[in-house]
Amino acid sequence: MTITAAPCVKDGRLMVRGKVVLTEVPSNIIVSQGISGSAFLGSTSAIPSSRHVFNLGILQGYKLLCLFRFKIWWMIPGYGKSGSDVPLETQMLLLEIKQESAVEDDDSSDSDIENTFYVLFLPVLDGDFRTSLQGTPANELQFCVESGDANVQTSQISEPVFINSGDNPFELIKNSIKILEKHKGTFRHIESKKIPAHLDWFGWCTWDAFYTEVNPQVIKEGLQSFSEGGCSPKVLIIDDGWQDTVNEFQKEGEPLIEGTQFATRLVDIKENSKFKSPESDAGCSDLQEFVNMIKVKYGLKYVYVWHALTGYWGGVLPSSETMKKYNPKIVYPIQSPGNVGNLRDIIPDSLEKYGVGIIEPQKIFDFYNDLHSYLASSGVDGVKVDAQNLIETLGSGFGGRVSLTRQYQQALEQSTSRNFKENNLICCMSHNSDSIYSSKTSAVARASEDFMPREPTFQTLHIASVAFNSLLLGEIVVPDWDMFHSKHDTAVFHGVARAIGGGAVYVSDKPGNHDFEILRKLVLPDGSILRAKHSGRPTRDCLFKDPVMDGKSLLKIWNLNKLCGVIGVFNCQGAGNWPMKQAIKDMKPTPSAISGNISPCDIEFIADIAGENWNGDVAVYAFNSGSLSRLPKNGNIKVSLATLKCETFTISPIRVFDQGVHFAPIGLLDMYNSGGAVEAIDANMNELSDCIIKTKARGCGRFGAYSSTKPRSCMVDMKEDKFIYDSENGLLTVDLTCDCKFRDIEFIY
Repeated sequence: MTITAAPCVKDGRLMVRGKVVLTEVPSNIIVSQGISGSAFLGSTSAIPSSRHVFNLGILQGYKLLCLFRFKIWWMIPGYGKSGSDVPLETQMLLLEIKQESAVEDDDSSDSDIENTFYVLFLPVLDGDFRTSLQGTPANELQFCVESGDANVQTSQISEPVFINSGDNPFELIKNSIKILEKHKGTFRHIESKKIPAHLDWFGWCTWDAFYTEVNPQVIKEGLQSFSEGGCSPKVLIIDDGWQDTVNEFQKEGEPLIEGTQFATRLVDIKENSKFKSPESDAGCSDLQEFVNMIKVKYGLKYVYVWHALTGYWGGVLPSSETMKKYNPKIVYPIQSPGNVGNLRDIIPDSLEKYGVGIIEPQKIFDFYNDLHSYLASSGVDGVKVDAQNLIETLGSGFGGRVSLTRQYQQALEQSTSRNFKENNLICCMSHNSDSIYSSKTSAVARASEDFMPREPTFQTLHIASVAFNSLLLGEIVVPDWDMFHSKHDTAVFHGVARAIGGGAVYVSDKPGNHDFEILRKLVLPDGSILRAKHSGRPTRDCLFKDPVMDGKSLLKIWNLNKLCGVIGVFNCQGAGNWPMKQAIKDMKPTPSAISGNISPCDIEFIADIAGENWNGDVAVYAFNSGSLSRLPKNGNIKVSLATLKCETFTISPIRVFDQGVHFAPIGLLDMYNSGGAVEAIDANMNELSDCIIKTKARGCGRFGAYSSTKPRSCMVDMKEDKFIYDSENGLLTVDLTCDCKFRDIEFIY
């Protein structure tokens, strides 16, 4: 029986579903009931302040997962069993609570889901105040509320921490975000947003290829290089380096003063001289001519350009004639103790000294609208907007961080909606709750710190971070798992993650530096990708295990396609340490290979896509080995992987049709996300009492399915076609010719 009692405090204990979650709860903690068994925790203070830290009580005895900002821009996951394991700037806290109460040993069985429920704490926005969670060495769980403006104070905060519980952790997070969406009214759930069309097409970003040295000629060289390899991007992101900027602190001919590069300011909304060079090899007189030319020549569907939320890293130049109309002024960031309590970052640290040229809130829409309308008139389709969290440090004198963030976010969204017709906005460096809970229309945001091709110890951290961060971010935006290099030691590792991540697939290869074999497993010949339905997230049995540093756990990421599920399994152990954590000295060396199990049960909500004919069994196709297995729903397959190796499993429910035919479509066998190619399945009988199974597929190449018996014949688009049937494992394959249109495949039994 499910206990639906809402959270409450009794005798100094926070109770959820009859279980004690926190002890020694102070008397100034106030519980206000929400809907559907949820609640808010608030508090009072005798003294008004712009920043309060309140104790919620003692937390211990349960496995926990938290998402926290390890530095101002980005979240990473943290794991533990008590309040002392909750870092500063925690923005989501999830507890696993067993009905037996005691914390299980890490090596204990992960079965008995029925006796487990989950408690979610979300520190949110309350008026002009923003909240985060943190722990103490005494296992106290605390929440910090702050306005970011000394003149914006309070002595009572009513709804800063949302708490809810549920039997399914993924449903719990989703339902909680939907409750908050309605209650707070400051943001919208991802299901209420228009999804940008660029996500369904292969892309190329200029950042890691050229950094700020990007220019028209090297962009042309890159596009030509892809074209010659037969895998052309349909999305181009021209990253930092196209804008007209100036660094007042750097004199020509003198060595760079570290930090001044971040004080560079925007001079004009138009492109810099590199993109106005008709005499260059690229032959473009302005941005419009260049964008139009590359769209026509290379078949690009979307061109995005980069800019910072404040215009550029150091804002805009107040003395610029173009910028004066927006009334900019130099202000100096004031960082929250939470920002500097984990890892400091060179950008805000530098800007504390050099200042930011900020546009006053009343003028910021005008700035965005002028910039974006100019870009749209030049053929640009959207923008990637970076360094968004910087605004939280600039709230003093503007009503605080929440107010300033919201005004900037609303102006940005209004301008992009007006000027770019498909909601073509990518948010970046925006992992503070100020931005997350102010997002009404923006539908894509970067999910983790950058892919860093020159940092070998960051690769496993990247994959783990994007998957865990997507638990929260994926309910509000489509998480962007960032670019990668197709020709890199970890290219397969990153490529598989992007294939099952449910977001964009784009690279930042230098011209001529591509691995087209890998790209062809991600991208169809027409430049489209097989994008999964949701955000890729860790499987339930991985949520409270550290896949990077515990030395024994594989990371499993699940997702759904229209008719089947997919699991990516990654060995992230032994190749890097989380920031702020050192490897335990007496820890045994990470083994050369780690083993674990995958199961159809790892795919949440698989019954929702299985249909009425599902018999409970599944077909499991392993990409690397090409093996096909039949499993019961509770069965499992052992997986063993070396560090930085991965495997992908397509898991397709087996449907039972007439004449006892058991059938499960697998999809394009040579694509990492094979099942993304399967669009529909149906069956009927003809006058000869034949069973005809009809499958609609997209793309080209080897299309596979599990079949319990050999078909008598096969038809592709109403024409008889050859097929191969392996009676030992039931693998049925048919070759689809190189045409990426939808194909009607019929198997007649």
